[in-house]
Amino acid sequence: MKLQKIVSRLQKLHPKEIDLSLDRIKDLCRKLGNPQDNIKAISVIGTNGKYSTIQAMFAILKEANIKCNIYTSPHIKSINERFVFNNQELNDEKLVSLFEEIENVNNNEPITFFEILTAAYFLKSSQYPDNINLIETGLFHRFDATNILKSNMASIITSIGIDHLDWLPENEQNIEKIIYEKTSTLLNSNIIVAKQSNNKITDCIKKTISNNNSNKFFFNENYSFILKENNFFYYEDQFGGIKLPMPNIKGQFQLENISTAIATLRTLKDFNMKDDYIQKGITKINSIARLQEIESGKLKQLAKNNKLFVDGSHNPLGAKVLNEYLESLNCNKHIIIGMMANKDHNKYMGYFKDVSTITTIDIPNQPNSIKGEELKEKLKNFKNIDFKESIEEAIKSIPLKENDIILITGSLYLAGEVLNLN
Repeated sequence: MKLQKIVSRLQKLHPKEIDLSLDRIKDLCRKLGNPQDNIKAISVIGTNGKYSTIQAMFAILKEANIKCNIYTSPHIKSINERFVFNNQELNDEKLVSLFEEIENVNNNEPITFFEILTAAYFLKSSQYPDNINLIETGLFHRFDATNILKSNMASIITSIGIDHLDWLPENEQNIEKIIYEKTSTLLNSNIIVAKQSNNKITDCIKKTISNNNSNKFFFNENYSFILKENNFFYYEDQFGGIKLPMPNIKGQFQLENISTAIATLRTLKDFNMKDDYIQKGITKINSIARLQEIESGKLKQLAKNNKLFVDGSHNPLGAKVLNEYLESLNCNKHIIIGMMANKDHNKYMGYFKDVSTITTIDIPNQPNSIKGEELKEKLKNFKNIDFKESIEEAIKSIPLKENDIILITGSLYLAGEVLNLN
């Protein structure tokens, strides 16, 4: 209860949820003694794959006995997920104490919720100067609160696609502007560029970072992987190749994220990254709401003879890679979907080519989401589409046959509701 109260107060410090500027975060961090200047950081920038890449690095670094701090957003089930120090989430008591310290120093000055959370993370992370900080940037990067570091060990550019266009000027709502916002202010260190959805995006990234003096590593030029038979894949870079077991998370897109994590850790010579750490680490990745199978719990009981997945993808690029996984399965697929109002609903669903039924729902506790009935109307060109008032009703309404699967998708906020309800 105490944590909820202070979170509520922090959310009211600024009239806007997002206000793109670095002035407020710089001012607060200056009052805190600029803690961000005293940490070892790997920054992760992109549209999709940031969280999964971080979790892959975390799993490998743990095998190497290297302690990590992690900052991600948004959270799925609880705000504690955003604050990992010394490999552990902060408990409620310690998080309240941290927030109170930040609140007192901020002294009621206007600041967005994300900015004050970021300042809190930087303050706490400075208490662990030897730990590696894995930091996910928020909206774009240029004016993101995490973009006040003076130096870092590396910047990772995960796959970039169309998302959050409503935060760009109308005449600049395009992929080139998104790439500029995400990559034009990267620090001079090492830049690792993940596989992109097409060559145009890779070329645009290269052009935008052409004047950056970092060491640069590109997928398929400096590192790559290939799938092999007998349930393993082969990774290769300038240091040689490694035969790797398949990871404990599903989807080819996860192999792309994992290969980028491996490339980063092998590039940074400080880590002395042994093959054994990588081989063991990638089988222990903890990835919440990224093509996560629900294997037990309240909702699973409603579909106990069928596989039930939850995935937080919410933009066209996410739908594209998710559908690639679904197409590899020889079964009927049923989608339950809820989305935020500002997303491209038809473009997102347009990637799912072979779906038996679609059920739209409201996202509970999210006033900025599109109502399920309105979403159904927007998607009326799709066959076998229905609306149900709750997640439970949606699952129960699906005419399941043997081997059919259910996928709940469309929003990280919906994924959080599903996991908490389960």
